[in-house]
Amino acid sequence: MVGLKGFTLAGLAAAGIAFGAGTPALADPVKIGFLATLSGPSAVLGQHMRDGFLLAVKEMGGKIGGQETEVIVVDDELKPDVAVQKAKGLMERDKVDFIAGLVFSNVAGAVVKPVTANDTFLISANAGPSTIAGAGCSPFFFAASYQNDQNHEVLGQYAQSKGYKKVVLMAPNYQAGKDALAGFKRYFKGEVVDEIYTPLGQLDFSAELAKVAAAKPDAFFTFMPGGMGVNLVKQYRQAGLAETIPFLSAFTVDETTLPATGEAALGFYSGAAWAPDLNVPANKAFVAAFEKEYGYVPALYAAQGYDAAKLIDSAVKATGGKLSDKDAVRAALKKADFTSVRGDFKFNTNQFPIQNFYLVKVAKRADGKVETEVAEKIFSNYGDAYAEKCAMK
Repeated sequence: MVGLKGFTLAGLAAAGIAFGAGTPALADPVKIGFLATLSGPSAVLGQHMRDGFLLAVKEMGGKIGGQETEVIVVDDELKPDVAVQKAKGLMERDKVDFIAGLVFSNVAGAVVKPVTANDTFLISANAGPSTIAGAGCSPFFFAASYQNDQNHEVLGQYAQSKGYKKVVLMAPNYQAGKDALAGFKRYFKGEVVDEIYTPLGQLDFSAELAKVAAAKPDAFFTFMPGGMGVNLVKQYRQAGLAETIPFLSAFTVDETTLPATGEAALGFYSGAAWAPDLNVPANKAFVAAFEKEYGYVPALYAAQGYDAAKLIDSAVKATGGKLSDKDAVRAALKKADFTSVRGDFKFNTNQFPIQNFYLVKVAKRADGKVETEVAEKIFSNYGDAYAEKCAMK
């Protein structure tokens, strides 16, 4: 199994890298295409996910289901059209058995039809758009992560329980941003005094924050991942808003952004199905192994990438590697017979997880590093709002 330490992120972005190339050639190895955003301002999200996935493969001796395995990592460049071409290449040229990854929902929305129409299993380690969770569900799509709305629903429920009367909401103008605000509003019953949508990739929020200050809400909620979130957090703190208007978010303050925001994010809240300090034995082992391997604190994307590899391993193992039997592979995936770093984990009828969700808070560890930590459990064994619209049973 070839490790990552000799590769740079730029090198990974430039070409697909096949892991396993140095092992003896055996007939019909398990082939996995890993499609993630590995270049541009949001590359860190894909890096966490890739590193988590490859850590799991390494811990399994470079084998999935006990079989020789090739993982081909490709960069979708956060461009849906590029992602479709890369996915087609993985299926037509590389003949992969699974495609995993998917950081952004616009990419997931673009590749889901060409991949599932080819009867290739698509395992999302992050993106969970409502369009795929509901009427657009597919027997070949599994989310090893969550449905987009759910992490945001945590903050809507929290804001409601705190008695906040009015809020300002902000997100990028694409599917996941719309899902984010829909999720928050599902549980928050107060007044939304402003709902702001920004271009995907925007980094200057001075005009939007002026509107927040003028509205004087009881709380501010945002979904702003990657570099967008880094800039927003710093600008929010610099504008003096953090002292008077609570900052609530999802995928904005997490282990992908905290190395850059540092103490500017302390005390800010987020919603998640996982945190580095989650008191689950498998999670403690995962976090320790990840930090030892890569030297940084894993984010939710890394945990989900790790679980996605374990999920695929469980299916290959259960089918004895007979991956041509698609019904058997789907049944094995559906069982989710692996130990998740999140603890309790099972699939709903739409093949999205039923799991716990938490309010997490940014805090400083004893070693000085900043991470998110569980503040309280908000939902237990929680399924998404779209499963009933899925025809699968």
